[in-house]
Amino acid sequence: MSTSILDTARKRGQDQTLPYSGAVTPEEAYALLEQDSNVMLVDVRTNAERDWVGRVQIPEAQHKAVQWSTYPGGVANPHFLQELAAAVPNKDSIIVFLCRSGVRSKHAAKLACENGYQNCFDILQGFEGDKDHHGHRKTIGGWCSAALPWVGA
Repeated sequence: MSTSILDTARKRGQDQTLPYSGAVTPEEAYALLEQDSNVMLVDVRTNAERDWVGRVQIPEAQHKAVQWSTYPGGVANPHFLQELAAAVPNKDSIIVFLCRSGVRSKHAAKLACENGYQNCFDILQGFEGDKDHHGHRKTIGGWCSAALPWVGA
């Protein structure tokens, strides 16, 4: 595994005083996943988002879906920690958290660290990134615009 990626991610965390282990770019997250089959990507988007917008295309064993909030209504998932524990039982695992634009994943990484997970990283810009001048996503930042493997709805 590339310790330089993790060192960079941890330095970002320290520089920004993040309440979790650090932050990785989508490209760095993908490199970590490719280099080590024990690295886990936890997608915290809703099931509807994954079904209708798309999902990362990585080995199934590394891709876990644990909703931060539920659809419809955007209500906080009261079982998030239990579902995370079932998806990633080893609290020493390296986990990269993904959401649409990098907001919910920050909260998920923070909560995981507060509950004993040791290596929680936010994927900067998320799956879809920021909105462009037309109000559309997937063109500025994020997993999709980085041309990393994903499948559409």
